[in-house]
Amino acid sequence: MTEKTNDTSRAEAHGAFAEQAAVSSTGRAVSSPFDNPTQQLPAVELGKELPRTDEELGLDPQVPSVVSQPEPTQPRTVESPAVPAADTEPSYPYASIPPAPTTPDSKRLRRRNGDNRRGTLDFGLFVLRLVVGGTFVYHGLQKLTGWFHGPGLDGVRQMMESGGWSQPTLATVMVIVGEIGGGVLLALGLASPLAAGAVLAVILDAWAWKQGMEPGFQYNSGTPTGVELESILAGAAAALILTGPGRWSLDRNRGWASRPSWGSFVVLLLAIAAAVATWYFLHGGNPLHGIGPFH
Repeated sequence: MTEKTNDTSRAEAHGAFAEQAAVSSTGRAVSSPFDNPTQQLPAVELGKELPRTDEELGLDPQVPSVVSQPEPTQPRTVESPAVPAADTEPSYPYASIPPAPTTPDSKRLRRRNGDNRRGTLDFGLFVLRLVVGGTFVYHGLQKLTGWFHGPGLDGVRQMMESGGWSQPTLATVMVIVGEIGGGVLLALGLASPLAAGAVLAVILDAWAWKQGMEPGFQYNSGTPTGVELESILAGAAAALILTGPGRWSLDRNRGWASRPSWGSFVVLLLAIAAAVATWYFLHGGNPLHGIGPFH
């Protein structure tokens, strides 16, 4: 009996203490510092049931407190057409510019396109260079040293002077340098466009000189004024300018060796212009004198 009375008195004392702690001295409800500072919940009296509805909590029933989301439904599976792997492009999330596509090896690409199948072309150009370049070196050594039954320097100078050249010494030096220097470089395939242009300018002046010795067109090599050999050498030098020396040359890594372009045509025109200018300033007159209507 005494224990029951003590338990009852303890419960009443605990309830009174809790009720006193729930109300401040001013009679207002005490709220937690973690509650909304602009709006405090009403004080809840002890012993009453906690509010459960929006009206009991003081919330606007028109504004939902929690946005309800529709329940996910099972998506329909639609079979998409198969995309080939080659048409899909990879994405690069960490780079603004994707890396350049890999290209096949250049040699393999040239082989696939047939550019590498030159056959005997390079060897044929090598043989042509040796013949043309060697012929010019041969004639240059005749003029320079007198070898191979040549006239030598004095003989060439006298020949130039009697042939109407105003500067025979200068003309002799120019023709020897053009024949020996241009012939050696052409045979080696070094600086081939300039070498072929030099020998072309020399042989064009020789062609005009021999042709102008007698009236009319003299082509047969059996006559002293025939220009058959000069015509063949001029055509071969012009062809080497336009085709390039080939890959059997010291210029094999140059573009003009196997892929000549418009620059080779420019060199051809410059060689012709150099021959005309040399003839005009050192010999004078029309270089086509005695040919057909050019009498």
